[in-house]
Amino acid sequence: MRILIAEDDPKSRALLAKFLKAQGHEVISAQDGQEALALFREKAPDLVLLDVMMPRVDGWGVLKEIRAQGNTPVILVTVKDATEDKVHGLSLGADDYITKPFDLREVEARIEAVMRRAGGPQAPKRIEVGPLLIDDETKEVRVYGRRVDLSPKEYDLLRFLASKPGRVFSQEEILRNVWADSPYAGAEDVKKYVYLLRNKIERDTARPEIVVTVRGFGYKLNAEAPSERNLSS
Repeated sequence: MRILIAEDDPKSRALLAKFLKAQGHEVISAQDGQEALALFREKAPDLVLLDVMMPRVDGWGVLKEIRAQGNTPVILVTVKDATEDKVHGLSLGADDYITKPFDLREVEARIEAVMRRAGGPQAPKRIEVGPLLIDDETKEVRVYGRRVDLSPKEYDLLRFLASKPGRVFSQEEILRNVWADSPYAGAEDVKKYVYLLRNKIERDTARPEIVVTVRGFGYKLNAEAPSERNLSS
């Protein structure tokens, strides 16, 4: 997604930008309300993280202007935690509220929740990463030009990893998203389906190049997996 961070504190702004870029998002930053509104009109972000206490135009003013132009999701970020401030922000049309100091995992979770409610940015119907091609409309998967038949759960797992190539997903994140309808699923299910998936898409399961294990953290879809063209050149 393209996310606009409107925050006058340089440390908080830099921390959020670094974290969100690591999650695969495009980040644009503003240090005051006037700059935030200019960037909002120019860049049309998918979501705004908006500090309330900013110079030139405060967060309330920015929020009012954003709401006058449409329904772009807005999460307020502020040091204030009084109930009346939260109620005021929500009454102006904010989608959620985070109080400083914040936990980056909470920021990520709230962004995901807000975007789910908003429908999220339009997901691509066709994903191509290295040797891998996924077509959401036909549910067809090709690897090195060869069609691969996957079970629904194998497809869901691969599609989830491919949603953010290069990003490491923990087993907990995979369970929460791929096994959302199976409350009794666990880490062994993730390992089992990674194994099954690799048997179908990897050239050498002992040295996987597409679905890669990052020890101690989880799994990722390798954004730099060599394509057949690269291998033969």
